[in-house]
Amino acid sequence: MTTKQISLIFYRQNHLRPDWLVELESDDCRRELALLQEELGRCGVTLTLVQNPLFTIDINSYGDLLNAVRITSTEDGFTTICIGHVIGKSPNLHLMEDIRRAVNRIAFAPETVPPEDHNRTVCHNCGCGC
Repeated sequence: MTTKQISLIFYRQNHLRPDWLVELESDDCRRELALLQEELGRCGVTLTLVQNPLFTIDINSYGDLLNAVRITSTEDGFTTICIGHVIGKSPNLHLMEDIRRAVNRIAFAPETVPPEDHNRTVCHNCGCGC
């Protein structure tokens, strides 16, 4: 089975407001991430968790929180794309749920992630972004 490699990168967070604090080092978060790794592994996807202390994101909103979690899948042409770009609007403002949605989208439907604005091209003027 071919294995797809995906990295989930967590930037250091500077919480300016306590209402958006999510303890990613908590037992609950670790369990959820381990479960996600296990589920993806059964489908031929290797999910690596990476802490990146070189970048710090000021967390002032839920959007900032999404920006502090990045996904890399070089096979699909994604290098450190924030999960907010992958999922768009968050329906429930639940970080672990949004991480799961973003990782699954990159793992199984990367073609549905719109290109970043500076990489958008239109091949036949239909506006699809391909």
